[in-house]
Amino acid sequence: MTSKVSKENAEHYVWGEVCDGWHLVKGQELSVIHERMPGNTAEVRHYHERSRQFFFVLSGQAVLEVEGVRHTIGSQEGVEVPSGAAHQMKNEGEDAMEFLVISQPTTRGDRINEE
Repeated sequence: MTSKVSKENAEHYVWGEVCDGWHLVKGQELSVIHERMPGNTAEVRHYHERSRQFFFVLSGQAVLEVEGVRHTIGSQEGVEVPSGAAHQMKNEGEDAMEFLVISQPTTRGDRINEE
């Protein structure tokens, strides 16, 4: 059944102790997550064996490091990460930033941390 989804009615979770995620689409073949990172936070550097991802900043500014290359992503900009590429999303600013991460197929069971 098709229905409208938003942050207000999507499944919410907390990651990295202070970051938020909302599952907008939670399927095996496609995942769309709206995430919020407070200032001066970062996720663990990792890669996915099968999933490719697209990170799209909604508000604020992000730094997405992919295979050692830093990409500064402003509001309404995005970067694709191919499967197998180690990456890390960071918010190096003081203000919170929000972004979408679109994964195909889902990343569940397909994440390998590098720490």
